[in-house]
Amino acid sequence: MNMNKNFSLLLLGQSLANIGDVLYMVSIISTIFLLTGSATASSFVPFTITSSMFISSLLTPLLVGKVNLKWLMAGSQIGKTFLLFILGFMLVGVTASNYYLIFLIIGLIALLDGCANPIRQTLIPYYVNLSQLIKANGLAETVTQLIQAVMWFIGSLFLIIMSSQQLVWLAGGLFIVASILLSLLENVADNRIEAKGKFEQITEGWVTLSKTPVLRKIAWLDFFETIAGTVWIAAILLVFVNDALDVGGQWWGFINGAFFIGLILGSVYCIKYSSIIEKKLGTFIFIGSILSSLVTLLFSINSIPIAALLLSLCVGIFGQIRGIPLQTVIQTSVTKEQLSTVYTSLGAIGTGIFGIGSLVMGLLADLLGIRIVFLISGILLAAVSLIVFKSKHLFVRNIIELNN
Repeated sequence: MNMNKNFSLLLLGQSLANIGDVLYMVSIISTIFLLTGSATASSFVPFTITSSMFISSLLTPLLVGKVNLKWLMAGSQIGKTFLLFILGFMLVGVTASNYYLIFLIIGLIALLDGCANPIRQTLIPYYVNLSQLIKANGLAETVTQLIQAVMWFIGSLFLIIMSSQQLVWLAGGLFIVASILLSLLENVADNRIEAKGKFEQITEGWVTLSKTPVLRKIAWLDFFETIAGTVWIAAILLVFVNDALDVGGQWWGFINGAFFIGLILGSVYCIKYSSIIEKKLGTFIFIGSILSSLVTLLFSINSIPIAALLLSLCVGIFGQIRGIPLQTVIQTSVTKEQLSTVYTSLGAIGTGIFGIGSLVMGLLADLLGIRIVFLISGILLAAVSLIVFKSKHLFVRNIIELNN
């Protein structure tokens, strides 16, 4: 696709920020583990981040309408940059007795991240022609997943030649460049009528979800898909590798890597065949959902490591074939002015349910066995495909004047 200046700045700025996020996360997890020797303490890093992003999703609507979306995006990144440098100086004197202060800073960083993520998705329809939304969403997903797939490995290698503090400084440098790039974005016209009170602002997105039939369905899809997706977190997948496949821990890395490669391939597919997909959004969302369900069910009963790699790859591919058209449906189901609050509400569902779902799936894995939770995941995805099939007529491009 021919990227315009604003979309290019948005994509590059967010990509540098995402790379910095991974690097500082690697640094913090390593630091906490070295200080405490506790895997449980390290696991509280993603828990803290998820909890903060959930709170942010609830509060971000208070800023929408008062602050231009471009400056919400850039301002959150500038704030993250300042906090990261505070974190860098803090690491000089952190010890096993005061490491809890790290969680305060990463919680604040995640609070700003929870604001930036829905705003990024909201800005894409402002900067991209309607006919290129599938390609734009696909490209953004491809870059994001490529960063996730590569940077965790690279970040771990950096720890061999750099200290944790130096890694944070490197992330800080990337954050500075990202802040500059995002500040260069053009302001977008937000013609929303500001809600009368704080309660109305906070609930605006939820009201829009409840009143828009397709978004109401998507909220339910997010609910089931998020619970289903918790089986792919590191802790549960590692147990599956050890208990169900009976192979070494390195296979966890292989299977996890195959999943990310699948996400990238699915994104590339959506970019290449965007013109076909945008004509049949509901069909592709259904195909992605039903195939994701079937592949997950096969994964739950499989005992062959090589087959697990292939199935994990397919889960990633079909997940993107479902997810990218779904983003386009969301972006064209309401006016651009309503998108930010819709995305924050959907983000609250995702982060809130993910935190609870992870704990529930972990308990079920202990009580019922690791294969059962993957079986449950497949059944939940089957429920998703059933919802899509019964409401396929809703999953279309509903607004055609987004980019006049």
